[in-house]
Amino acid sequence: MIPKINLDIGGNSKKGRVVVAMSGGVDSSVAATLAKSSGYEVIGVTLQLYDSGSSPKKKGSCCAGQDIYDAKKVASFLDIPHYVLDYEKIFKEKVIDDFALSYERGETPIPCVLCNERVKFDDLFNFAKDLDADALVTGHYISSQRGEKGREMYRARDIERDQSYFLFKTTREQLEFLRFPLGEFTKLEIRKIAEEAGLEVSNKPDSQDICFVPDGKYSDVLSRLKPEGYEKGKIISKKGETLADHNGIINFTIGQRRGLGVATGDPLYVIDINPKTLEVTVGSKDDLRKEMLYLRDVNWIGDDDFTNETYKVKVKMGSTLNLESADIISEGGKVSIKLESGLREGISPGQACVFYDNHNSSRVLGGGWIYDNRLS
Repeated sequence: MIPKINLDIGGNSKKGRVVVAMSGGVDSSVAATLAKSSGYEVIGVTLQLYDSGSSPKKKGSCCAGQDIYDAKKVASFLDIPHYVLDYEKIFKEKVIDDFALSYERGETPIPCVLCNERVKFDDLFNFAKDLDADALVTGHYISSQRGEKGREMYRARDIERDQSYFLFKTTREQLEFLRFPLGEFTKLEIRKIAEEAGLEVSNKPDSQDICFVPDGKYSDVLSRLKPEGYEKGKIISKKGETLADHNGIINFTIGQRRGLGVATGDPLYVIDINPKTLEVTVGSKDDLRKEMLYLRDVNWIGDDDFTNETYKVKVKMGSTLNLESADIISEGGKVSIKLESGLREGISPGQACVFYDNHNSSRVLGGGWIYDNRLS
């Protein structure tokens, strides 16, 4: 029995038209299946975001090759219209180029956030509107529901699969149009639905790597996109002593321990990357502790306007890290985060700080990008 879902669009007598973003994986395929079986008019759309090269069956990625073929097959099986949109140029300009530039700035980027923000929830959002759709449906593990001041975003029921960290840039306007039917299901339940529905992708492995990074080799992509990022520099101690030379700051991230090319007898970690001087500073694990972080491009989807004041929230500093109690300090157009207790994990510029309600940590309030305040 395929569960019935309520996407909360239109009245009870009108189901409505929805566009489903279909990546070719089991999650988005089930999202389309749930919408179709619940009586909605469904249109499937798949984005071709990059050239998969000579291997159309490349696994562990999405949005190219075999995945587009799988999306087409699922759409045909469900008997729904299906479009494949060539977004390669848009994806390169809005995501891949920024990915390379971030490493050159000494940051550790999260391209999946940029893809959701700048491509799926921007260009695809507008395409769905052009099709007179009542909603854009995705297979993300996240929930939304009506609140007193508009739709609100919540973490998924299956916390292990929750994708709120990657969706913190979702705006209030987008929330009103987006629907996330998988938020109330576990991954095991989704696979069972796919199997019961007869979808060929029911046992398809989940995407693992960043789609445009073959076999997880960042260096190959970066050397092609930003060869100037391999300008040599120095690895130094906290005291400024030169310990070794390096072949480019794009080879390092905050918190990195292996592959430093420095041996002092004690474990060393990258604690700072300076893109101006090309210096990489190493130190102890304790040196990674941070109590203040600085944020740019903050997105706020709380009930009230984001003003010059202090907000008590829970924050998530990485997709696999636990929630931390913190204060958001908004003052004079600048935003900083004061952590209740310092983090020992390496928090790198370019990563995201995502906000959750202090009393109901399931509710997502937005977030911002961590940046190096020396460069402002």
